Amino acid sequence: MKGLIHCYTGDGKGKTSAALGLTLRAAGSGKRVLFAQFLKDGSSSELRELSHLKMVSCLSMKEHFGFYWTLTEEEKRAEQVAVRNYFSLLTERAETERFDMLVLDEFMAAYRLELLDRAEALRWIQHKPETLELVLTGRDAPEEIRALSDYVTECRKEKHPFDRGIAARQGIEY
Repeated sequence: MKGLIHCYTGDGKGKTSAALGLTLRAAGSGKRVLFAQFLKDGSSSELRELSHLKMVSCLSMKEHFGFYWTLTEEEKRAEQVAVRNYFSLLTERAETERFDMLVLDEFMAAYRLELLDRAEALRWIQHKPETLELVLTGRDAPEEIRALSDYVTECRKEKHPFDRGIAARQGIEY
């Protein structure tokens, strides 16, 4: 079966949640999934449970740099190196370990901030293993990613508690 490309984007809640739902569905049908997060420290509640599933491998970046806009130029360069190395590791694992699905959570942020080499990332997406289902999440998906995707879902915020000063809650937002 040919693997397709999914893009979950927008300013609303639900991008990672949609990718997690797809991960559970794939794992439940016997497919091997590599679920990887960019720019997150790996402490989100869902990863603790997801990591118990035998068909799912979870990865997050070993180094966490904090919010990009708070970083010094030196820290930004270090994060760029870390993100590019991480992407190489993920794509290599996806190819050599024959996963059925690769989820790249917060891919759009890494792409938008040019932490990834955009040309290299696009080239890999265009030439990904034929049977690999690829799931990309994050705000502001650029047109070139949308064009390559078979599914594009826009999660649009109408209303969110954060706008009223309510902080993110463990088990709900993370």
